[in-house]
Amino acid sequence: MISKEVLRHLVIQQKKRIEKPGDFVERTIFPRVREAMDDNRVLILTGIRRCGKSTLLAQIMRAAEDYCYFNFEDERLLAFRAEDFAILDEVLIEVYGPAKSYFFDEIQNVERFETFVRRLQDSGKKIILTGSNASLLSREFGTRLTGRYKLFELYPFSFAEYLRFRSIAVRKESLYLTEERADLIRAFGRYVECGGMPEYLKNNDPDYLKTLYDNILYRDIIARYSIRRQRLVRELVGILASTVTLPFTYNSLKKSLGLMNAITVKEYISYLSGAYLFFELLRFDYSLKKQLGSSRKIYSIDTALCALNGFSLAPDKGRLLENIVFIELKRRGGEIFYFAGKRECDFVLKDRKKITLAIQVCYEFTAENRERETGGLLEAMEKFGLKTGMILTYDQEDELNVEGKTIVLKPVWKWLLDKSAL
Repeated sequence: MISKEVLRHLVIQQKKRIEKPGDFVERTIFPRVREAMDDNRVLILTGIRRCGKSTLLAQIMRAAEDYCYFNFEDERLLAFRAEDFAILDEVLIEVYGPAKSYFFDEIQNVERFETFVRRLQDSGKKIILTGSNASLLSREFGTRLTGRYKLFELYPFSFAEYLRFRSIAVRKESLYLTEERADLIRAFGRYVECGGMPEYLKNNDPDYLKTLYDNILYRDIIARYSIRRQRLVRELVGILASTVTLPFTYNSLKKSLGLMNAITVKEYISYLSGAYLFFELLRFDYSLKKQLGSSRKIYSIDTALCALNGFSLAPDKGRLLENIVFIELKRRGGEIFYFAGKRECDFVLKDRKKITLAIQVCYEFTAENRERETGGLLEAMEKFGLKTGMILTYDQEDELNVEGKTIVLKPVWKWLLDKSAL
């Protein structure tokens, strides 16, 4: 039980903080979230810690008529229980007045929070939540609020958002004018190196990234799931960070970690995915059983965090580009797989029951790697009946006609701006 006086103090303190004037980088997702404010579903914003969820929440609040706000990410709320929600509601009304919209940050920290949320929703309130653990939120809402919520996933800055953050204007002409194009390529180089975590881009302090990583690992994984073998989790993160974009199996990781079975590895990776540190990519197969039994690939949420945990930027820049492309595909939605036949294609995109696009990624398309890069792509295109495929490179642009099919070469940085900046 937590006292009403403590809650009142926190609500007033947080109100001052959230209403403090500040400059925001407009997130590409904002219009879609703002539009969803008009229906009666609970809105959930999820994503890795410190990727900008609270800032996006503040932007939405500025557009709301009347609202109240509370952030559960405070050590003084460790004793907060589900029965305290009634007192919190009283305090919110006292401080904000009767509100139509309720904004809650990191509410998944409280057990049985979904019961309170449902009661508010049944009374006609609009509820907007944030959370940094996708699995916890989806599990609770899946059991008690099925069909009554809409989920939005927020990622670190996209390249378009990074350019807005750096106040670099992008015009269609910029893609073709030599000087402005060169500026964009230089900016992209910095984006590849520094990633898109907002606070890190502001302070450029590696210690900030390390602290963030430690907080996520300990609070969202080790403490939340009561993991005793902390060293094992850290070793697994190091292996995954060093092998981004490469195939793996749970058994191969089991052997690397010296474990007796692969179930522990599978569980730990699911925890890392739930906290948005890493993502698994499945091999496409029409048989779900074969798909689940095949090798997977691993991708990191952010290039700077990945470098912190063991992935060197120098040896293979193509893998770094591939990771950036994967995260952008996640941003844009849809189902993503990789293809492996006689050769491999990095990504195939599925819309309903049909594969609609095949994408290969390499740092530079050369005579030496032409057969390898086109081979896997063409095999995937033939398999799925595609007439056009795409190869994304650092800065090459061309169109090839191979075996009666069209292969478009495009710079990754330009592809990243296709739908979100112009």
